[in-house]
Amino acid sequence: MHLRGRTVASLRAAAAVLTLLICCSCTMRPLQGVLVPSSEAVEATSQVPILIGTTRARSGSDPGEMFSREPSTEMAFAQVTVSIPPDAARAAGEIQWPVTPPGDPRRDFVTTSAETLDRSAFNAALASAAKARHRNKAMIFVHGFNNRFDDAVYRYAQFVHDGRLPVIHVLFSWPSQGAGNLGSYEYDRKVAVQSGASLVELVDLVNANPAIREITLVCHSMGCLVTFNALRVRTSRGGTVSKLKNVALVAPDIGFDEFIGAVSALGPKRPRIGLFLSQDDVALKISKSLAGGTSRLGDINPDEEPYKSALAQQKIQVFDLTQLGGDDAHSRAFGEVDSVMAMLKRRLAQGQQLGEDASRTASAR
Repeated sequence: MHLRGRTVASLRAAAAVLTLLICCSCTMRPLQGVLVPSSEAVEATSQVPILIGTTRARSGSDPGEMFSREPSTEMAFAQVTVSIPPDAARAAGEIQWPVTPPGDPRRDFVTTSAETLDRSAFNAALASAAKARHRNKAMIFVHGFNNRFDDAVYRYAQFVHDGRLPVIHVLFSWPSQGAGNLGSYEYDRKVAVQSGASLVELVDLVNANPAIREITLVCHSMGCLVTFNALRVRTSRGGTVSKLKNVALVAPDIGFDEFIGAVSALGPKRPRIGLFLSQDDVALKISKSLAGGTSRLGDINPDEEPYKSALAQQKIQVFDLTQLGGDDAHSRAFGEVDSVMAMLKRRLAQGQQLGEDASRTASAR
Protein backbone atom coordinates (compact mmCIF):
# COMPACT_ATOMS: atom_id res chain seq x y z
CA MET A 1 0.00 0.00 0.00
CA HIS A 2 1.37 3.40 -0.97
CA LEU A 3 1.16 6.00 1.79
CA ARG A 4 1.07 9.28 -0.08
CA GLY A 5 2.57 12.16 1.88
CA ARG A 6 3.75 9.84 4.62
CA THR A 7 7.38 9.70 5.63
CA VAL A 8 9.31 7.68 8.12
CA ALA A 9 9.50 10.79 10.28
CA SER A 10 5.73 11.25 10.31
CA LEU A 11 5.18 7.61 11.21
CA ARG A 12 7.66 7.96 14.02
CA ALA A 13 5.86 11.06 15.24
CA ALA A 14 2.54 9.21 15.20
CA ALA A 15 4.04 6.42 17.28
CA ALA A 16 5.51 9.01 19.60
CA VAL A 17 2.11 10.55 20.18
CA LEU A 18 0.64 7.18 21.11
CA THR A 19 3.45 6.47 23.53
CA LEU A 20 3.21 9.91 25.08
CA LEU A 21 -0.49 9.36 25.64
CA ILE A 22 0.28 6.11 27.44
CA CYS A 23 3.32 7.18 29.39
CA CYS A 24 2.91 10.85 30.16
CA SER A 25 -0.75 11.56 30.66
CA CYS A 26 -2.33 11.57 34.09
CA THR A 27 -4.60 8.53 34.12
CA MET A 28 -7.92 8.06 35.90
CA ARG A 29 -8.38 11.77 36.53
CA PRO A 30 -11.86 13.32 36.28
CA LEU A 31 -12.64 15.31 33.15
CA GLN A 32 -13.69 18.25 35.31
CA GLY A 33 -11.56 19.99 37.90
CA VAL A 34 -11.57 18.76 41.47
CA LEU A 35 -10.70 21.98 43.28
CA VAL A 36 -14.18 22.77 44.61
CA PRO A 37 -13.71 22.46 48.38
CA SER A 38 -15.47 19.73 50.35
CA SER A 39 -16.64 20.39 53.90
CA GLU A 40 -16.62 16.73 54.95
CA ALA A 41 -14.10 16.11 57.74
CA VAL A 42 -12.63 12.64 58.29
CA GLU A 43 -10.24 11.62 61.05
CA ALA A 44 -6.78 10.33 60.17
CA THR A 45 -6.60 12.23 56.88
CA SER A 46 -3.61 14.48 56.23
CA GLN A 47 -4.04 18.12 55.29
CA VAL A 48 -1.43 19.46 52.88
CA PRO A 49 -1.48 23.26 52.31
CA ILE A 50 0.13 24.51 49.11
CA LEU A 51 0.89 28.11 48.19
CA ILE A 52 0.80 28.77 44.47
CA GLY A 53 2.09 31.22 41.91
CA THR A 54 0.76 30.68 38.39
CA THR A 55 0.81 32.26 34.95
CA ARG A 56 -2.43 30.54 33.97
CA ALA A 57 -5.57 32.56 33.35
CA ARG A 58 -8.51 32.18 35.71
CA SER A 59 -10.98 29.51 34.58
CA GLY A 60 -14.31 30.91 33.46
CA SER A 61 -16.11 27.64 32.83
CA ASP A 62 -15.20 25.24 35.64
CA PRO A 63 -14.89 26.51 39.23
CA GLY A 64 -13.21 23.24 40.14
CA GLU A 65 -10.41 24.02 37.71
CA MET A 66 -9.54 27.41 39.25
CA PHE A 67 -6.97 28.17 36.55
CA SER A 68 -7.19 27.14 32.91
CA ARG A 69 -4.69 26.09 30.25
CA GLU A 70 -4.66 29.62 28.81
CA PRO A 71 -1.70 31.90 29.64
CA SER A 72 -1.98 35.12 31.59
CA THR A 73 0.24 38.16 31.26
CA GLU A 74 0.38 38.54 35.05
CA MET A 75 1.22 36.24 37.92
CA ALA A 76 -1.74 35.09 39.98
CA PHE A 77 -1.59 33.61 43.46
CA ALA A 78 -3.61 31.03 45.36
CA GLN A 79 -3.63 28.67 48.31
CA VAL A 80 -5.10 25.16 48.15
CA THR A 81 -5.28 22.57 50.92
CA VAL A 82 -5.50 18.93 49.84
CA SER A 83 -6.82 16.16 52.09
CA ILE A 84 -4.98 12.85 51.61
CA PRO A 85 -6.58 9.57 52.76
CA PRO A 86 -5.21 7.60 55.72
CA ASP A 87 -2.08 5.57 54.93
CA ALA A 88 -4.01 2.31 55.30
CA ALA A 89 -6.34 3.34 52.47
CA ARG A 90 -3.71 4.21 49.86
CA ALA A 91 -0.38 3.26 48.36
CA ALA A 92 2.48 5.72 48.73
CA GLY A 93 3.38 7.41 45.48
CA GLU A 94 -0.14 7.31 44.04
CA ILE A 95 -2.86 9.92 43.63
CA GLN A 96 -6.35 8.60 44.35
CA TRP A 97 -8.44 10.73 42.00
CA PRO A 98 -12.14 10.86 42.90
CA VAL A 99 -14.36 9.20 40.31
CA THR A 100 -16.84 12.04 40.81
CA PRO A 101 -15.75 15.28 42.50
CA PRO A 102 -15.50 16.21 45.26
CA GLY A 103 -14.80 12.59 46.27
CA ASP A 104 -14.70 10.66 49.51
CA PRO A 105 -11.85 11.76 51.80
CA ARG A 106 -11.70 8.23 53.26
CA ARG A 107 -10.27 6.95 49.98
CA ASP A 108 -9.75 9.92 47.64
CA PHE A 109 -7.64 13.04 47.42
CA VAL A 110 -10.07 15.85 48.22
CA THR A 111 -9.76 19.63 48.20
CA THR A 112 -10.69 21.11 51.58
CA SER A 113 -9.95 24.76 50.82
CA ALA A 114 -9.11 26.79 47.73
CA GLU A 115 -8.76 30.54 47.51
CA THR A 116 -7.13 33.09 45.27
CA LEU A 117 -4.72 35.60 46.81
CA ASP A 118 -3.17 38.87 45.80
CA ARG A 119 0.58 39.40 46.09
CA SER A 120 0.35 40.88 49.58
CA ALA A 121 -1.83 38.03 50.84
CA PHE A 122 0.57 35.48 49.33
CA ASN A 123 3.46 37.07 51.22
CA ALA A 124 1.46 37.09 54.43
CA ALA A 125 0.44 33.44 53.96
CA LEU A 126 4.09 32.49 53.39
CA ALA A 127 5.13 34.18 56.63
CA SER A 128 2.16 32.69 58.48
CA ALA A 129 3.02 29.17 57.28
CA ALA A 130 6.62 29.60 58.41
CA LYS A 131 5.52 30.71 61.87
CA ALA A 132 2.79 28.10 62.31
CA ARG A 133 4.93 25.18 61.18
CA HIS A 134 8.21 26.43 62.70
CA ARG A 135 9.93 26.18 59.33
CA ASN A 136 12.05 28.62 57.39
CA LYS A 137 12.84 26.53 54.29
CA ALA A 138 10.66 26.71 51.18
CA MET A 139 10.47 24.22 48.33
CA ILE A 140 9.24 25.50 44.97
CA PHE A 141 8.00 22.76 42.63
CA VAL A 142 7.75 23.20 38.85
CA HIS A 143 5.59 20.60 37.08
CA GLY A 144 6.17 19.19 33.60
CA PHE A 145 4.40 18.55 30.30
CA ASN A 146 0.74 17.51 30.13
CA ASN A 147 -0.33 18.94 33.48
CA ARG A 148 -3.57 20.72 34.22
CA PHE A 149 -3.61 23.01 37.22
CA ASP A 150 -5.33 20.41 39.41
CA ASP A 151 -2.85 17.77 38.23
CA ALA A 152 0.03 19.88 39.45
CA VAL A 153 -1.60 20.67 42.81
CA TYR A 154 -2.46 17.04 43.59
CA ARG A 155 0.89 15.67 42.42
CA TYR A 156 2.79 18.13 44.57
CA ALA A 157 0.55 17.33 47.56
CA GLN A 158 1.30 13.62 47.10
CA PHE A 159 5.01 14.27 46.73
CA VAL A 160 5.50 16.36 49.87
CA HIS A 161 3.14 14.20 51.93
CA ASP A 162 4.85 10.90 51.07
CA GLY A 163 8.30 12.46 51.38
CA ARG A 164 7.50 14.10 54.76
CA LEU A 165 9.69 16.98 53.61
CA PRO A 166 10.21 19.65 56.31
CA VAL A 167 9.51 22.61 54.03
CA ILE A 168 6.88 25.20 53.16
CA HIS A 169 5.23 24.03 49.95
CA VAL A 170 5.16 26.44 47.01
CA LEU A 171 4.01 25.47 43.50
CA PHE A 172 4.78 27.28 40.26
CA SER A 173 2.22 26.28 37.62
CA TRP A 174 2.92 27.38 34.06
CA PRO A 175 0.21 27.09 31.34
CA SER A 176 0.77 23.56 30.05
CA GLN A 177 -2.04 22.43 27.77
CA GLY A 178 -2.68 19.33 29.87
CA ALA A 179 -3.03 17.12 26.79
CA GLY A 180 -0.88 14.19 25.67
CA ASN A 181 -0.43 14.75 21.94
CA LEU A 182 2.29 15.94 19.61
CA GLY A 183 0.81 19.39 19.07
CA SER A 184 0.50 20.00 22.79
CA TYR A 185 4.04 18.75 23.38
CA GLU A 186 5.45 21.25 20.91
CA TYR A 187 3.24 24.01 22.33
CA ASP A 188 4.27 23.19 25.90
CA ARG A 189 7.98 23.34 25.02
CA LYS A 190 7.52 26.83 23.58
CA VAL A 191 5.56 28.00 26.63
CA ALA A 192 8.09 26.39 28.98
CA VAL A 193 10.90 28.44 27.46
CA GLN A 194 8.83 31.60 27.83
CA SER A 195 7.92 30.86 31.46
CA GLY A 196 11.40 31.24 32.89
CA ALA A 197 11.05 34.94 33.63
CA SER A 198 7.80 34.32 35.53
CA LEU A 199 9.45 31.67 37.67
CA VAL A 200 12.18 34.20 38.48
CA GLU A 201 9.43 36.55 39.68
CA LEU A 202 8.07 33.93 42.06
CA VAL A 203 11.50 32.88 43.33
CA ASP A 204 12.43 36.52 43.95
CA LEU A 205 9.20 37.03 45.87
CA VAL A 206 9.88 34.04 48.13
CA ASN A 207 13.52 35.07 48.47
CA ALA A 208 12.51 38.54 49.68
CA ASN A 209 10.26 37.21 52.43
CA PRO A 210 12.13 37.58 55.75
CA ALA A 211 10.47 34.42 57.13
CA ILE A 212 12.30 32.28 54.54
CA ARG A 213 15.95 31.43 55.06
CA GLU A 214 16.50 28.85 52.32
CA ILE A 215 14.92 27.83 49.00
CA THR A 216 15.07 24.55 47.10
CA LEU A 217 13.80 24.30 43.52
CA VAL A 218 12.47 20.91 42.38
CA CYS A 219 11.43 20.49 38.75
CA HIS A 220 10.05 17.55 36.79
CA SER A 221 10.43 16.72 33.11
CA MET A 222 9.73 19.78 30.92
CA GLY A 223 9.47 21.86 34.10
CA CYS A 224 13.26 21.64 34.23
CA LEU A 225 13.36 23.61 30.98
CA VAL A 226 11.34 26.32 32.77
CA THR A 227 13.75 26.16 35.70
CA PHE A 228 16.94 26.48 33.69
CA ASN A 229 15.56 29.32 31.65
CA ALA A 230 14.76 31.03 34.95
CA LEU A 231 18.32 30.55 36.16
CA ARG A 232 19.64 31.94 32.90
CA VAL A 233 17.34 34.96 33.13
CA ARG A 234 18.51 35.66 36.67
CA THR A 235 22.18 35.34 35.63
CA SER A 236 21.67 37.62 32.62
CA ARG A 237 20.30 40.29 34.95
CA GLY A 238 23.55 40.23 36.86
CA GLY A 239 22.21 38.95 40.16
CA THR A 240 21.81 35.85 42.25
CA VAL A 241 19.04 34.55 44.48
CA SER A 242 20.78 34.59 47.82
CA LYS A 243 18.55 32.01 49.51
CA LEU A 244 18.37 29.55 46.59
CA LYS A 245 20.70 26.77 47.74
CA ASN A 246 19.56 23.65 45.88
CA VAL A 247 18.08 22.69 42.51
CA ALA A 248 16.83 19.11 42.01
CA LEU A 249 16.17 18.00 38.43
CA VAL A 250 13.80 15.01 38.24
CA ALA A 251 13.62 13.22 34.86
CA PRO A 252 14.62 16.45 33.09
CA ASP A 253 13.47 16.79 29.48
CA ILE A 254 16.44 18.93 28.48
CA GLY A 255 19.10 18.27 25.88
CA PHE A 256 22.33 17.17 27.58
CA ASP A 257 24.57 19.62 25.69
CA GLU A 258 22.09 22.43 26.32
CA PHE A 259 22.17 21.65 30.04
CA ILE A 260 25.96 21.58 30.29
CA GLY A 261 26.21 24.88 28.44
CA ALA A 262 23.58 26.46 30.69
CA VAL A 263 25.28 25.25 33.89
CA SER A 264 28.65 26.58 32.73
CA ALA A 265 27.10 29.98 32.04
CA LEU A 266 25.67 30.20 35.57
CA GLY A 267 29.14 30.65 37.04
CA PRO A 268 30.63 29.53 40.36
CA LYS A 269 27.95 31.08 42.58
CA ARG A 270 25.15 28.89 41.26
CA PRO A 271 23.14 26.68 43.64
CA ARG A 272 24.00 23.02 44.14
CA ILE A 273 22.42 20.83 41.47
CA GLY A 274 21.19 17.26 41.89
CA LEU A 275 20.16 15.12 38.91
CA PHE A 276 17.65 12.27 39.31
CA LEU A 277 17.56 10.14 36.15
CA SER A 278 16.35 6.77 34.86
CA GLN A 279 18.04 5.09 31.93
CA ASP A 280 14.79 3.25 31.06
CA ASP A 281 12.65 6.41 30.81
CA VAL A 282 10.50 5.68 27.75
CA ALA A 283 8.92 9.14 27.69
CA LEU A 284 12.34 10.79 27.41
CA LYS A 285 13.41 8.37 24.70
CA ILE A 286 10.39 9.55 22.74
CA SER A 287 11.39 13.15 23.43
CA LYS A 288 14.87 12.32 22.15
CA SER A 289 13.35 11.02 18.93
CA LEU A 290 11.24 14.14 18.52
CA ALA A 291 14.35 16.27 19.13
CA GLY A 292 16.18 14.62 16.23
CA GLY A 293 18.19 12.23 18.38
CA THR A 294 19.50 14.80 20.85
CA SER A 295 20.27 13.05 24.15
CA ARG A 296 17.95 13.99 27.00
CA LEU A 297 19.55 14.68 30.35
CA GLY A 298 17.06 12.51 32.23
CA ASP A 299 17.81 9.15 30.56
CA ILE A 300 21.55 9.14 29.91
CA ASN A 301 23.95 6.53 31.32
CA PRO A 302 25.95 8.70 33.75
CA ASP A 303 28.85 6.23 33.73
CA GLU A 304 29.42 6.61 30.00
CA GLU A 305 31.43 9.30 28.28
CA PRO A 306 31.11 12.12 27.51
CA TYR A 307 28.42 12.36 30.21
CA LYS A 308 30.54 11.16 33.13
CA SER A 309 33.35 13.68 32.69
CA ALA A 310 31.07 16.59 31.86
CA LEU A 311 28.88 16.02 34.93
CA ALA A 312 31.91 15.61 37.18
CA GLN A 313 33.49 18.79 35.84
CA GLN A 314 30.34 20.74 36.66
CA LYS A 315 30.05 19.00 40.07
CA ILE A 316 26.55 17.70 39.37
CA GLN A 317 25.39 15.17 41.97
CA VAL A 318 23.87 12.23 40.05
CA PHE A 319 21.28 9.75 41.34
CA ASP A 320 20.49 6.91 38.97
CA LEU A 321 17.00 5.58 39.80
CA THR A 322 16.93 2.85 37.16
CA GLN A 323 17.33 0.09 39.72
CA LEU A 324 14.18 1.12 41.59
CA GLY A 325 11.99 -0.48 38.92
CA GLY A 326 8.26 0.14 38.52
CA ASP A 327 6.08 0.66 35.47
CA ASP A 328 6.46 4.42 35.00
CA ALA A 329 10.11 5.41 34.92
CA HIS A 330 9.26 9.02 34.04
CA SER A 331 7.42 9.50 37.35
CA ARG A 332 9.53 7.05 39.37
CA ALA A 333 10.76 9.77 41.71
CA PHE A 334 7.21 10.38 42.92
CA GLY A 335 6.31 6.72 43.34
CA GLU A 336 9.56 5.91 45.14
CA VAL A 337 9.74 9.13 47.07
CA ASP A 338 11.07 7.52 50.26
CA SER A 339 14.16 6.27 48.42
CA VAL A 340 14.62 9.11 46.00
CA MET A 341 14.13 12.08 48.31
CA ALA A 342 15.70 10.70 51.48
CA MET A 343 18.89 12.60 50.74
CA LEU A 344 17.04 15.88 50.22
CA LYS A 345 15.04 15.35 53.39
CA ARG A 346 18.16 14.75 55.49
CA ARG A 347 19.96 17.76 54.11
CA LEU A 348 17.02 20.11 54.47
CA ALA A 349 16.49 18.99 58.06
CA GLN A 350 20.19 19.28 58.89
CA GLY A 351 20.73 22.58 57.13
CA GLN A 352 23.05 21.01 54.56
CA GLN A 353 23.12 21.76 50.87
CA LEU A 354 22.29 19.33 48.11
CA GLY A 355 25.26 17.14 47.28
CA GLU A 356 27.17 17.34 50.55
CA ASP A 357 28.49 13.93 51.60
CA ALA A 358 25.95 12.14 49.40
CA SER A 359 26.52 8.87 47.58
CA ARG A 360 26.53 8.91 43.80
CA THR A 361 23.63 6.53 43.35
CA ALA A 362 20.30 6.35 45.12
CA SER A 363 19.67 2.97 46.71
CA ALA A 364 16.48 0.98 46.40
CA ARG A 365 14.28 0.44 49.40
